[in-house]
Amino acid sequence: MYRIYFFSLFLLGLTLSASAQHTPESSLEQSIEAIMPADTLLSRAAAAYGEGRFAGAADIYETIAREYGVSAQLYYNWGNACYKSGNIAPAILYYERALRLAPGDKDIRFNLELARSAVVDKVDPLGEFFFSRWYRYLRELLPSNLWAWLSLAFFWLFLLCVILFFFAKKRSMKKLSFTVGVISIVIAIFTLLYAGQLYHRDNDGGEAVVFSPTVTVKSSPDQSGTDLFLLHEGTKVRVRSRLGEWSEIELVDGNVGWLETDKIVVI
Repeated sequence: MYRIYFFSLFLLGLTLSASAQHTPESSLEQSIEAIMPADTLLSRAAAAYGEGRFAGAADIYETIAREYGVSAQLYYNWGNACYKSGNIAPAILYYERALRLAPGDKDIRFNLELARSAVVDKVDPLGEFFFSRWYRYLRELLPSNLWAWLSLAFFWLFLLCVILFFFAKKRSMKKLSFTVGVISIVIAIFTLLYAGQLYHRDNDGGEAVVFSPTVTVKSSPDQSGTDLFLLHEGTKVRVRSRLGEWSEIELVDGNVGWLETDKIVVI
């Protein structure tokens, strides 16, 4: 019995030794990282970042995202590691993703603007009316799920006010319930619009970041199309439609054109 046990251990040792000899060091390290607890990986990433091994820290954050899922903080740290290692496009991508999960985080927004300042393309948005800027600013304060919960809460408040209006005996209570009810239903409608618009934006792949160092935007979805303008890595675009291996994109200044889909990464 013991001979069989020790013989099995001997064979296992030979197998592991042969595997280690034929496995590249980086692949072996990634395999080991994949089975580590999330806390250990986060500590390793923080240590790598503190030692100036920013690319290594970014690789560990990628492992954490793949094995354990993502969060605003993870995307933020991942973006920091990419930015420090000089990879501007991935940094902007992860900051954008972090901001969608935590729209009110000032640190994420500040670092995103810092990364954007390193992008070659300086695209000025079209003029907006004050109401449009105010509407968009409020919409970006919260993620879509929180707007949806707020909409539901104000709708229930509206229903409560309707009940009070019909059953209250005092005139003052009827006026109060009517006023609060009107305000509640208006807020419920706006918050529902916010939730729907953000959900649509976050799930339809409508925004993307250019990952190619330089890409020529065409007038049509083929290489024979007329060259319209150049874009560089890190530029944010809105994807209007897709056709085969091409995507029709729009910039905030209104310029529209086609580029190859593999040149961009969806936020």
